[in-house]
Amino acid sequence: MPEITPLSASAPWVELRTTDEDWEAADPKLLLNMHAMLHLIRAFEEEVLDLASQKLINGPAHSSIGQEAVAVGSALPLVGPDQINGSHRGHHQFLAKAIGYVAPDGLDPRAEYSDDVRTVIYRAMSEIAGLKAGYCRGRGGSMHLQWKEAGCMGTNALVGGQVPFATGFAWAHKAAATDNVSVTYFGDGAANIGSALESYNLGSAWTLPVCFFIENNQYAVSTSVEEATGDPRLSARGPGFGLPSWRVDGIDVLALYLATEQAVSYMRNGGGATLIEAVAYRYLHHNGPFPGSAFGYRSKEEEQGWRERDSIEQVEHWLVKRGILTEDECKAARKIAKSTMVAVSGEITEPDPEGKPGSKRIRPELWPDPGFIDVGIRGDLSGLEGATFKEAADFSADELEDKRFLDTIADGLRHRMEADDHVLTLGEDIHKLNGGSRGATRGLADEFPGRVIGTPISENAFTGFAGGIALDGRYYPIVELMYGDFIWVAADQLFNQIGKARHMFGGDHDMAMAMRIKIGTATGYGSQHSMDPAGMFATSVGWRIIAPSTPLDYVGMLNTAMRLKDPVAILEHDADLYRFVGSVPKEDLDYCIPFGKAAVRRSGSAVTVLSYLSMVQRCVDAAEQSGVDAEVIDLRWLDHASLDWDTIGESIRKTGRVLIVEQGSEQTSYGVWLGDAIQRRFFDWLDAPVERVSGGEASPSISKVLEYAALAQTEDIVAALKAF
Repeated sequence: MPEITPLSASAPWVELRTTDEDWEAADPKLLLNMHAMLHLIRAFEEEVLDLASQKLINGPAHSSIGQEAVAVGSALPLVGPDQINGSHRGHHQFLAKAIGYVAPDGLDPRAEYSDDVRTVIYRAMSEIAGLKAGYCRGRGGSMHLQWKEAGCMGTNALVGGQVPFATGFAWAHKAAATDNVSVTYFGDGAANIGSALESYNLGSAWTLPVCFFIENNQYAVSTSVEEATGDPRLSARGPGFGLPSWRVDGIDVLALYLATEQAVSYMRNGGGATLIEAVAYRYLHHNGPFPGSAFGYRSKEEEQGWRERDSIEQVEHWLVKRGILTEDECKAARKIAKSTMVAVSGEITEPDPEGKPGSKRIRPELWPDPGFIDVGIRGDLSGLEGATFKEAADFSADELEDKRFLDTIADGLRHRMEADDHVLTLGEDIHKLNGGSRGATRGLADEFPGRVIGTPISENAFTGFAGGIALDGRYYPIVELMYGDFIWVAADQLFNQIGKARHMFGGDHDMAMAMRIKIGTATGYGSQHSMDPAGMFATSVGWRIIAPSTPLDYVGMLNTAMRLKDPVAILEHDADLYRFVGSVPKEDLDYCIPFGKAAVRRSGSAVTVLSYLSMVQRCVDAAEQSGVDAEVIDLRWLDHASLDWDTIGESIRKTGRVLIVEQGSEQTSYGVWLGDAIQRRFFDWLDAPVERVSGGEASPSISKVLEYAALAQTEDIVAALKAF
């Protein structure tokens, strides 16, 4: 017989319920504030649904009616600098935090709302309607609400996508030695998403002041929580990650307040991450004004049972019982909320002169200018002011020394971290193994304790963590992604979150961060470690891409990239560049390579060859071997907004022919869209179609022979040049 020893979790898991004594002891001012906030949020949601029913809201309107207590109870223990983010169903959380920010002393349900509160209502409703006065200038709509000043860091349409960002906010609070916290709200559906679970682990492992707040409203669209998971008590997962966890009645606003107060106190005092599950209920279907029973996935009896426990009625019961308000005053609070929402709605609508009698339209002057559509995708380059721009030719021979490319990476990172204590770097194993898997961070962990972070193997979580730090804005994260193929593991965070964050939230805030990506071609690591991700980043919005081909360029381009206040992908060839030895400055490491400037590595007149990274030297070699007078241009800056079209165009007008060369697979090719852009821009100067050299269709295999065959080689470039 084996010996069986019962085990217990390392963190507590409790259910918190209020008693009559709690309600009797509650501060009257707190109860009045709760009452006013609950009415405000419900009336707001009802007005939004009314606008949606008139087709005045473009897109979905995910109502939080029935869940108001969750937002109010959890937001009231927070202060202005605390930060929250949430999901597509986030109006109530946004309003609770924003109104708490403009009215820190609370609301009185007997009084009209202040101008500041009315402004919050107007701007939130304008955003949901897609108008220029909205918090995101109409770009976010119902699902993307952000007001950074109030600590509302953004609601999110991707289920669970916002959770890793909250760990980044929490790290920034901790690193800045504040006692502030972050709270990330998500539902029972997102509780099953990998990014949420990965983030639990980060929050716990790094003792971050982040609360994972599960708003369990019983249904992910129509799939019940009982269908979706083995244990519908979603807070049961917290102790498994070492998270102190609370399970709370999501209708009881006072219970939610007390549980959040306990969790926040634990976090403010250095205890680390927490988890709260609010067992709530949305009265209506996933989207729109109809009940879920109308779609057949739940019963009218179930819905009625939850409505009979309504949070507003519960608070009113105790306000009246304790003599704080009369029944008439409770009714008056509802009228104040409803009349305010109708008035605000009237400020954004007017009678439709072309519609049916009684129909409305959005006031035309409130729409954003269509010309605003692409504004704010990236930063304005103001960070480059005052930079010292230099190229290799600007250094004298005695100012330079030879170094391996790999050592130069470590030197460049070290210099940036020495110059600015707000720079950190993170990635898998970078704090050990003498600088990570290849040594690119050698020595940094000892020199910068706390700012070189070895991460768990959880690319979605730690890239999103860095995105949260970038959105917070106090620190600059540099992430190492061990291989290019891993962008697919982190794809939601890279492309849906980080790349889109600036634009979809209005275009005003920075997203300054860098991601170093190792390209493992020609290393024998096979199909899942050999991808060149340039094409994927180039065809996704928001990212800048740099591809330094020399050690000197690496340092200078890193310096330039970190001034851009944008997310920057830094591509690094492993086998073909890390061992390369080139000249770098001995002392001056503050220089910047000119932004958006390509480098002509070989002048010629017969054909323009465009390439990047290690393939640049192969192109130069191929030109010499072929006898073709090729002009070889090292692109260096690869993204759409940073490409040096002037240098490319000047060369094309001279040669009339173009060859694009890249090492990796034709399936993920960067050259596809570049060739298309060239033919549209320079068609009249082309004497022949744009040609491309790339790897084959298949990803590289482990076999040395098959790997060689899968990648573009110098002889392939020679053959392409001779074919002209």
